Amino acid sequence: MKIFNTLNRKKEGLVPLNEGVFNIYACGPTVYNFIHIGNARPLCVFDVLRRYLEWRGYTVNFVQNFTDIDDKLINRAIEEQTTVPALAEKYIAEFTTDSNGLNVRPATHHPRATNHMDDILALVAALIEKGYAYQSGGDVYFRTDKFEEYGKLSHQPLEDLMSGARININETKESPMDFALWKAAKPNEPSWPSPYGEGRPGWHIECSAMAGKILGKTIDIHCGGQDLIFPHHENEIAQSECANNAPFARYWMHNGYINVDNKKMSKSLGNFFTVRDVAEKYGYEPIRYFMIAAHYRSPINYTPDLIEQSKSALSRLQNCQTAMRDYASSNIKNSGEQALGDLTAYKQKFIDAMDDDLNTADALAVLFELAKACNMGMTASISSSDITAALTLFDELCGVLGILPEKQTASLDAEVEALIAQRTAARAARDFAAADQIRDKLTDMGIELLDTKDGVKWRMK
Repeated sequence: MKIFNTLNRKKEGLVPLNEGVFNIYACGPTVYNFIHIGNARPLCVFDVLRRYLEWRGYTVNFVQNFTDIDDKLINRAIEEQTTVPALAEKYIAEFTTDSNGLNVRPATHHPRATNHMDDILALVAALIEKGYAYQSGGDVYFRTDKFEEYGKLSHQPLEDLMSGARININETKESPMDFALWKAAKPNEPSWPSPYGEGRPGWHIECSAMAGKILGKTIDIHCGGQDLIFPHHENEIAQSECANNAPFARYWMHNGYINVDNKKMSKSLGNFFTVRDVAEKYGYEPIRYFMIAAHYRSPINYTPDLIEQSKSALSRLQNCQTAMRDYASSNIKNSGEQALGDLTAYKQKFIDAMDDDLNTADALAVLFELAKACNMGMTASISSSDITAALTLFDELCGVLGILPEKQTASLDAEVEALIAQRTAARAARDFAAADQIRDKLTDMGIELLDTKDGVKWRMK
């Protein structure tokens, strides 16, 4: 497999540091609000990366943090008249609801910054001891000009970065580019004891400490949104490599931006959408499909029409899946037709797409090719055993992409079948008003009823 490494801006072979094992760190949410659709993209994309590596036989240690102490949490806790810990618990639970809805697997570890204060302070102390950090009052800052490679991830020299830096009149830093490792406590804010006085960690140091504690000095892949390249990931590299005298991450993967109606998402523009808002209208599955339908490094544009298109595309795949399941149980003998061809060819095309920098767009195209071939095969009455084999591969590839999850499909099947049984009973009792109400409910769920010689069947519209 080859991936585009942001660190050197080229595709290169993906090889784990330890054979058979990938250690991955993905920047998680700051838990002060519901996640928005921009947050959903890295969640879905890097969940696919993890699923694919596991499917290829690797063990994946996947770490995704929760930032549970930050200015945003403090300000939101004041707004909601609650405590920062209570606010964090609330929105971690809401994140879990949305993450499960998007069919994102829970991380191997979900560390919280507040549970790693000892690790954070140890890292700060090591940087001070080596001369890479200094205390200024109750604050501690990192000396960016002492790290010669600063800017290597964003590919900007320190001089260029400094030219755009904001300089406050009462600046206590030696240089405008120096960043906070530890912040002195302010009145009525959460704080922890430290050798530098009561305070709390800076944002960047949290991830370095948690990644190092759980995955070691050098991790295989660090991933996140493109917006995190600078300053967050740049600063993680600086503080981690200076403290540990080792590369922090061997590969860096970043997903592209999401715009809304070709504009940057912003509350002030009124084009800010949470995952929960979109899911309540369209469901979670179309959101996930939308996030992986384009190459992860490409910018994508969110519109309701595109979510509707994603919903329709999923319906086509699900209709084929349902038809294959019905056909597989029919015991139809081989009619001599050979519509499917070699199934291993579909699998190899899928692998080729995913091995080329996680090209989920082309991988989805393979699924549609397979679905088309299966539909043709069923029309030609090929052997049900052939469709059974195709269905096994189809479900397997869907599982790698995290779409059409079996549990959700089975749950939907049971719900729809129960409603159809109720409608049939209502019609038998000549309660046509109740029967029509049930049909309307099924229609609202996107279910179309089909009267066949074998009884009432259904499919997604």
